[in-house]
Amino acid sequence: MTARRHDFRIPMISLAVCASLASLCWAAGDKGLERIRVSDDGRHFVGAESGRRFIAWGVNYDRDDDGRLLEDYWQDEWPTVVEDFGEIKALGANVVRIHLQLGRFMKTPQEPDKASLARLADLAKLAERTGLYLNITGLGCYHKQDVPAWYDAMNESERWDVQARFWEAVAKTCAQSDAIFCYDLMNEPILPGGDKVETDWLAGDFAGKHFVQRIALDLAGRSREEVARAWVDALVAAIRKHDARSMVTVGVIPWAMTWPKAKPLFYSDEVGENLDFVSVHFYPERGEIDKALTALAVYDVGKPLVIEEMFPLRCSLNEMDAFIDGSRQIADGYISFYWGKTAEEYSREPHDIKAMLIRGWLEYFQTKTPDILDTPSRRD
Repeated sequence: MTARRHDFRIPMISLAVCASLASLCWAAGDKGLERIRVSDDGRHFVGAESGRRFIAWGVNYDRDDDGRLLEDYWQDEWPTVVEDFGEIKALGANVVRIHLQLGRFMKTPQEPDKASLARLADLAKLAERTGLYLNITGLGCYHKQDVPAWYDAMNESERWDVQARFWEAVAKTCAQSDAIFCYDLMNEPILPGGDKVETDWLAGDFAGKHFVQRIALDLAGRSREEVARAWVDALVAAIRKHDARSMVTVGVIPWAMTWPKAKPLFYSDEVGENLDFVSVHFYPERGEIDKALTALAVYDVGKPLVIEEMFPLRCSLNEMDAFIDGSRQIADGYISFYWGKTAEEYSREPHDIKAMLIRGWLEYFQTKTPDILDTPSRRD
């Protein structure tokens, strides 16, 4: 697969153009958002009533530029969240992926945190007003120091029970909102390999955060598929007690990038029956765009496919654009990142390489919006 290349040296975009781009986002105007579902043929997303094709084009809103998680500031700095949603809308996005920490939503193994649930309800209403859909990713333990000691000490069965209660509480809170794009059960869950017995539920850290989490420490004679299927089905059942409408997915690491012959675990026939669409995370390497596209094709399993995380972390912006264009035949959505600062704000840091990189990406994202939202990604 050979991807197209473009040269993106993008000027700042006027507010008038921002407004024009934002109008391309999926919203039903004064009537509010239309719920999104999987199409009848199971291949892409559509509006629940209109049947109109929906392409997810969004951002992860997981933290701010200082590294604070959303739940670190959404209680005391709610106007900041409101402002950020307006800025995300102006970028042209239609989906916001948020990440909820289990320790902030479960006060005890049995008792959900009412204040956090109330703020989540506020966020759903804000999304409705702004014309944005929410991808609610749960069970986060990103800050290891914030993980409750009682949770860390639990065995597998006890831990899964708490996770189910978490999802029951979240689904009950959000069930009536048409702004819910999906529930993502967990960010990048993994299992131990073979007969190995692990001792830590969290796997490594990246910039001080633990994004990868184990759902079991010991296979105990079970196959990986058996464990993954039991976990998925238990959490989906918890969600369906209160929300029978919203889609469910799980964001996974693309192991096919590391091992070309690797097959999907969570999206295999043995595991993924109750997952509505595929979510996979891609950060292509410089000079390896074709390799990334080949790996992505492994996850084209007959369901809608969303690249739930993407950013030119290890490749150039031009290469990232080539990856996006090269994936348009199979991808039904793309979710990048927004960390609470606009391109204009980053432009005030002209000597900061990181700021220049993020500014360039935000400008690219905004410019790319009409191309993505005007053109169906999966050809009929």
